[in-house]
Amino acid sequence: MKKNWWKALSVVLLLYVAVAGLLMPVPRLAILNETIRNLYFHVPMWFGMTFVLLASVYYSVRYLRNPTPELDIQAHESARTGILMGFVGLATGSIWAKYTWGAWWTNDPKLNGAAIAMLIYGAYLVLRSSFTDEQQRARISAIYNIFAFATAMPLFYILPRLTDSLHPGAGGNPAFAKYDLDSNMRLVFYPAVIGWTLLAFWLAQLASRVSLLKLKLYEKQLA
Repeated sequence: MKKNWWKALSVVLLLYVAVAGLLMPVPRLAILNETIRNLYFHVPMWFGMTFVLLASVYYSVRYLRNPTPELDIQAHESARTGILMGFVGLATGSIWAKYTWGAWWTNDPKLNGAAIAMLIYGAYLVLRSSFTDEQQRARISAIYNIFAFATAMPLFYILPRLTDSLHPGAGGNPAFAKYDLDSNMRLVFYPAVIGWTLLAFWLAQLASRVSLLKLKLYEKQLA
């Protein structure tokens, strides 16, 4: 139980976010209104995605230095979890856009950059499935994974800030911190970031364990 304290913390934080995020008062802003509550879900998912993708790169670098099936699996499953969080983030963002900007998708640099970044990581999954040799697949996937992260992160966080955007904090639009002067939203937002990030690592760990078990069963069948 001592090793799993962070999992319990994830559950507690996300329960708190789910309840407080829907019930606690939020700033009454024009256009946004109650949709501002999506800030507790949409944005923290991107944080979770970023950290778990960074962990995937870490495992890929370790694999290139010391190739083992375990490191390849951890890199792969972390990337898959990050991709899942990314697509859920796109979905929640699209719903938010519909109720604030009037369309499911707009020609916004941050939206387009995020979509391109997810396509880059989608190509990672396609690349892995195109190899039959396990060592070759793991080695090339690890190299691609590193470059995918280096390409995707600027598309998510840097390039959109260099041009006009509908998103807060970009293109001259003030960030939410400028609106929330009483800091009430921070009481939910920061725990949400931690909770969603821990959940991302939990999902990646579970997926890695399942894949490792499948690998061991496969090796026993060959023995």
